[in-house]
Amino acid sequence: MKMKIAVLPGDGVGPEIVREALRVLDAVARRSGHTFEIAEHPVGGAAHDLCGDCLPAATLAAAKDADAVLLGAVGGPKWDSLPAAERPERRALLTLRKELGLYGNLRPVKVWPALKGASPLKDEIVSGGIDLLVVRELTGGAYFGEKLRSADGRSAYDVTPYSVPEIERIALLAFESARRRRGRVTSVDKANVLETSRLWRETVTRLHAAKYSDVELDHMYVDNAAMQLVRSPARFDVLLTENMFGDILSDEASQIAGSIGMLPSASLGKGGRGLYEPIHGSAPDIAGRGIANPIATILSAAMMLRYTFGLDAEADGIERAVGEVLASGIRTADIAAPGVNTVSTTKMGTAIAEVLA
Repeated sequence: MKMKIAVLPGDGVGPEIVREALRVLDAVARRSGHTFEIAEHPVGGAAHDLCGDCLPAATLAAAKDADAVLLGAVGGPKWDSLPAAERPERRALLTLRKELGLYGNLRPVKVWPALKGASPLKDEIVSGGIDLLVVRELTGGAYFGEKLRSADGRSAYDVTPYSVPEIERIALLAFESARRRRGRVTSVDKANVLETSRLWRETVTRLHAAKYSDVELDHMYVDNAAMQLVRSPARFDVLLTENMFGDILSDEASQIAGSIGMLPSASLGKGGRGLYEPIHGSAPDIAGRGIANPIATILSAAMMLRYTFGLDAEADGIERAVGEVLASGIRTADIAAPGVNTVSTTKMGTAIAEVLA
């Protein structure tokens, strides 16, 4: 099986962590016999320095032509002086999402057994195991609705539009994801107040009854969901949310794992096309020092194998390798307890690849 991957290393620690993810993918290819056709392209501030555009036409064309995109990170203080529309985060990330038709964001949050002590939650909360997936609608809601400021500047409003087809396609993604996991979906809304949330709940309920009765479904108001994420996160399997609620809840959930360097993500569109990236930023303060944690990017590559290419066994293998390396005590600085020896970005990637060899 030949798979075309556009690799966009980007800025800051991006090139360092992407290099280790590619090392792991190479180990998977050698072990499984699959062929990954990989081509790197500039993006973000690095691309702006190279050709004056954070998303060059050639990079966008390559992303559209590929089966999947593996992204490192973009942005940094160096490019903050650019006009807002030309900055890496907006010009590169938002344009890629729009042009690739990416409507669903998946953020898994897992407390690895070897890292329970790194979680800010109490031992009794994390000891039962935490492994949840936030499925966030990515192209609708208040972020993309009409915005208006009054002429006198004393009032403003943001429209939060959602249509039945938009809700159905993200709900379908959540239900299908639940079938791959433990078979439970919690749909988050504010149906006691918002009309869009009432439409959301009605649509999700109808789709569940029609096609996914094998999946357990419950509904939860967003304020209660925020509370339960820190009080009893083990109760969740798949959290289905609209855009703004998902933005907030996924950032809250990311803190449960103990380090943002452990958290991957996928943004998916039609036909399995996806953009895969760690949720952390470019971390310019540690760029070039060889201390960044590559695990989030490696796990993003595992998500790519699972969701775009349907290679569940290979994705499982990467995740098991990460768990084995962590259980052996190997740590980068962000996940190490005080006084514990740490390894470099390269050594962490090499250790995981060696398990797969």
